Formats: sequence, C-alpha cells, structure tokens
Amino acid sequence: MISALRFALPVIAYFLLTSCAPGRQPVTLFPADDPPARLSEWQLFAVKNNRFTLNDQVIPYDLNTPLFSDYALKLRSVWMPDGTSAGYREGREMKFPIGTILSKTFHYERAAGADDNVFRKTDREANLEADGSLSLLRHQLIETRLLVHYADGWRALPYVWDEAQNDAYLEVAGSQLDLSFDLAAGNAEKFTYIVPDMNQCAGCHTPAHSTKQIQPLGPKVHQLNREFSYVEGARNQLEYWSATGRLSGLDDHETASLPVSARWSDRDRTPTTDLARAYLDVNCAHCHNPDGAADTSALNLHIDAEVNRDLGLCKPPVAVGRGSGDRPYDIYPGRPDDSILLFRMEHTDPAIVMPELGRAINHAEGVAVIREWITQLPGEC
Repeated sequence: MISALRFALPVIAYFLLTSCAPGRQPVTLFPADDPPARLSEWQLFAVKNNRFTLNDQVIPYDLNTPLFSDYALKLRSVWMPDGTSAGYREGREMKFPIGTILSKTFHYERAAGADDNVFRKTDREANLEADGSLSLLRHQLIETRLLVHYADGWRALPYVWDEAQNDAYLEVAGSQLDLSFDLAAGNAEKFTYIVPDMNQCAGCHTPAHSTKQIQPLGPKVHQLNREFSYVEGARNQLEYWSATGRLSGLDDHETASLPVSARWSDRDRTPTTDLARAYLDVNCAHCHNPDGAADTSALNLHIDAEVNRDLGLCKPPVAVGRGSGDRPYDIYPGRPDDSILLFRMEHTDPAIVMPELGRAINHAEGVAVIREWITQLPGEC
C-alpha cells in the first residue's frame, strides 16, 4: 500500500499556504467553441518580475522520455476541476476527467550575451527555480499548447508567445519562427521552428485514426512513474498525484510494480534497448501502431511490440518512395547504415524526415541511441 501519511504533512502545509496566497485566481474553463485569444485568460499561468509561474491549482509534471522537438525544453502541467481526479486501473493508461487541462510550454535557454531567438543547444529536462517558477532572464518562451478535455472529446489549442514575453496568443493556423543555436567558436545553427496548426496537433494526438478521437500522448503511467522536484520536496509523481487527490485507483499498487519507461536524462546508466524502445514509443508510436495514421506502413513501434517483423526487423519498405534511401529493410539487425529507420531519423528533407512534424533539425543523441541499438540487435535478414 502507498502510505498517504508519508506525504500528508508537507502536502497539507503547502496547500494551506498557497490557498491563502494573495492574488490567487481560479482557473477558467472556456467553452469548446469559444477559446480565448490570450493564454492568460485561462488563468493557468502568470508572468511577473521576469518569472513564469503556475497557478497554485496547476501542478507541473515531467516525462521519463519526452518527445524530441528541436531541443526545446518543455514545462508540462495539469489542472483538473475541484473534486475530480484521473483514474487508474491497470497497464499504462489513465483516464482524465472532463475539464482537465494539460499544457506544454516550449522554451529555450538563452545563450549568454546573445540576442533574442539565439539559444543554447542542450538535451535536458526543464530547469525550474526553487519556487517552481521559470526564470525569463535565463529562458525565452516560444509557445504553449493546451489539450482541454470536454464532454465530447479533447481539443488542441496552440498559443504563441509575444516578443515581450507578456502573453501568448491563439494561432489556429500555426506559425513559423526563425531561431538559432549559439555553437562553439562563434558559429550558429539556424533553423525554422514550426508551431503546428490545430489540425496538425489533432493529427498527432489521434493514435487510433479511424476513431478521430484526440488523446493525450505523454502523461501515461510508465512516463509519469518517476520523481519530480516539487516546491515542497521531491516525490514520485504518481504518488504525489494520489496523495493530493488527483489520481484514484493507485492505493493497491506500489509504484515499483507499475510500468516505468527509461529515463532519457539518465542515458549513461540505462540499457540501450530500454532507451531505444522508450524513444521510438514516444516519438513514433502515436502514428506507427496497428490503428495509427501510419498503419499502412505495417510498422508497430509501440513500447510493448514484439521484437520481430512488426517492429521492423527485416521488413521491406511499404510505399515510402524516396524515404527508403535505397535501404532494404526498416531495421537491419547489426547494420544501422542499411536500416531505413535510421536513414529517416538522420534526414531533414520534408519528403524523408521522420517524425514528419515537429523536427527541423537532427536529434544527435536520439540518432546515437538508435544506431547503437540496431548495431546490438542479433540476427540476419
């Protein structure tokens, strides 16, 4: 049994303090057909004194292995209406209540002494201050995406931050931003950052495309089963959600017995196979699964898929055109440079690149892990 008493005192103290904080505004849930133009109207966040802070009712979370998005750092959060909670029974999935708002704020670390839109290139988790805020002296906000759960399903809403970093504005048609990384010896890597439009958001968040139902992709049990440094101290996220009334059904499950994904930030101490399967699951499996938008590829990259032809081993390409790179198989065991999967990960050509959305530059660390994994795979084709 998870002991709620273990967390009761610090959690109760924290909520007593924050509930009395001056200027605390309730989160506003807008109708599905009338989302506000300004992100601030949701009352999820506030910008003050060069700090981006969450509403007291909103809690941050992080994933074990995140989706790669051009090295953007991401501050994730969840809000649920009072008296509701997410539900868990078994496996990897949890069910969020009507009214849930999930957010993901994309930002970059500013390069020292550089202009706006010039950043440090770093493959790490978001770095919050001790008070749970994000310093805007050190970081620049790019966009915030909301996923809002209504009675008839989820809605995806992309908001783009203004140059002054005061507010973000709804961009139904998406946007493009010219950004660059400050590299060694004064060199710069320029790229075009793509903010997806609402339809593109919905397309990626529909793992079963025949149903057309948008679903959260990141906050699943195996991704949330990890510690997070809250203001009141480090806690396992699932246990924290349970102790604060945001997750039901966990009482009979010890987190050690629940599914857990590899921790991307701990790559040096994690088996390559675990890293590779977690990476492919979060970056590819929302489309590449038996019911996904890429079901015609006959490629299943879900974390629980068997290591066989369905996963791509010795599987010839299906309707990929130039995307095959004249390589014979999706995954050629022991031969990464003959594997289509790696070829598409290493490309930025729109006709070849995978994933199709959200990546304008290569993820060197991700490519290295998949290369090593394929090299280690036994067998011949």
